[in-house]
Amino acid sequence: MTYRQVLEYMYSRLPMFQRIGPQAFKKDLTNTLVLCKALGDPQDAFRSVHIAGTNGKGSSSHMIASVFQKAGYKTGLYTSPHLKDFTERIRVNGRPILKSFVIRFIEKIRPHLEEIRPSFFELTVAMAFDYFRQNRVDMAVVETGLGGRLDSTNIITPEVSLITNISFDHQDMLGHSLAEIAFEKAGIIKSGVPVVIGQRHPETDPVFVKRAGELSSRVLFAEDLYEVVGKKDAPGLSEYRVKCPGSGNMMVIKSDLAGDYQVKNIPAVLAVLDVLRRKKILIPEEAVNTGLRTVRKSTGLKGRWQVLSSDPLIICDVAHNEDGLKWVMEQLGKIGRRELRIVFGMVKDKDPGPILNQLPRNARYYFCAANIPRARNSKELKTMAKNQGLKGKAYSSVNEAVAAAKADCRKGDVIFIGGSTFVVAEVNELK
Repeated sequence: MTYRQVLEYMYSRLPMFQRIGPQAFKKDLTNTLVLCKALGDPQDAFRSVHIAGTNGKGSSSHMIASVFQKAGYKTGLYTSPHLKDFTERIRVNGRPILKSFVIRFIEKIRPHLEEIRPSFFELTVAMAFDYFRQNRVDMAVVETGLGGRLDSTNIITPEVSLITNISFDHQDMLGHSLAEIAFEKAGIIKSGVPVVIGQRHPETDPVFVKRAGELSSRVLFAEDLYEVVGKKDAPGLSEYRVKCPGSGNMMVIKSDLAGDYQVKNIPAVLAVLDVLRRKKILIPEEAVNTGLRTVRKSTGLKGRWQVLSSDPLIICDVAHNEDGLKWVMEQLGKIGRRELRIVFGMVKDKDPGPILNQLPRNARYYFCAANIPRARNSKELKTMAKNQGLKGKAYSSVNEAVAAAKADCRKGDVIFIGGSTFVVAEVNELK
C-alpha cells in the first residue's frame, strides 16, 4: 500500500469524529486497550505528560514539548486534529511521524482491525504509542482528543496531568453543565499523580478537588502559583511579565505564541514544569526560556493566532467554541484597522447561537464551509448570522471566501479566518 492508499483506507473504513461527528466517539477504552495489547502495550514504555481541557490544551502541549526538546530529551508529541497532513498528529523532536512507519503500522495491525473495529482516533493513539516506544522517547506529551475519562489516550499513567480550563463545548457528549464537563476531564487524574488545573472556577474546582482526594493526588491551581500581569507584542515574539504571587518575584517570558489566551496557558505550563522538577526531572531555566521562545519552530505548531500575511494583515486561529472565540475577538478588537473582514465557517453539530454572539456586528463576513461532511452549509450559516445582525455573503469553499475577502480588501483592512479547525486547515496560505 502507498501512503495515500493507507490514508484512504483509514478514512473510509474507520469512523472519524472530525469528519462525521459524535457517532464516531466511543465511550469506552476497550478498543484502545485491545489494540495496544496486540502491540505489546507500548503505552507502558515511556514517561509522559497528559493534557486535557476545553481550550488551550494544544498550545500547552506544544509549549511543554518544546521545553523538553530544548532540555535535551527525546520528546514525543501527540495532538489532534491535524491541519494539513495526518503526520502532524505524531511527532518526535518536532519531526512528523515517517510516512513509511504509517504504512508499516497499518499493514501490521490490519489483521486485527476487522475484529476490533476501532475508530480512527483509537487506531491513531495506538500508532502514536507504538511510534514513541520504537523511537525510545524520554518523554511523551499526550493531548486528549475529546473529554478525558473515556478518551483513548487515557490508558497512560503520566508523571503529571494538566487540565487547562473548562468551558462549554461538545455538550452532547460531555455534559450540559461546567461541573459535568469537569467530571469528564477529571477522568485523566491518576492515583498518586499530581494534577495541575489551569484556571479556577467555582463550579469546577470542587470536582477536581474531590477526584484528586479520592485518588490521593496532589492538586495544584496554576493561578495560585503564577500570574501574567503584562503582555507586550512585537513582530514574531510576545513578551509576558509573570508574577509569582507566593514570593512576589517577577519573571519575563518571551514566546512566539502571540494569542492573548496564552496568558492563561503560560502559568499552567510553568506549574507543570515545577511539578516535574520536584520529581527530579532536570529542566534547566535556559531550556524553559528557549523552549517557550521557539514553540512554532521546535514543534511545528500552526493555526494559533498565526499571521499568514502582513499586507494585507491576515490572521487565522483554530478557536471554535464560545470561550475560545471570545478571546480571539477581543484581541482582534485591539488591532487598529479600517475594516475587519472575517472568513467564517462552522461544523453543524455545534449550537451556532452562543458562538455567533461572540462575533462583532461591525465586521464584514465571508461565510464558507470546509470540505468535510460535518461542515455547516454556508448559506444556512449566513441566514443564522443575519438573524443575529451579522452581514456578509456565502461562498462554496474556504479559499473562495478568502479570495473574495482579499479582493475586497483596502489598505488598512484586516482579514481574520476561523470558526473551525477545518476552515483554517483548508486555507492555501497556511504553511
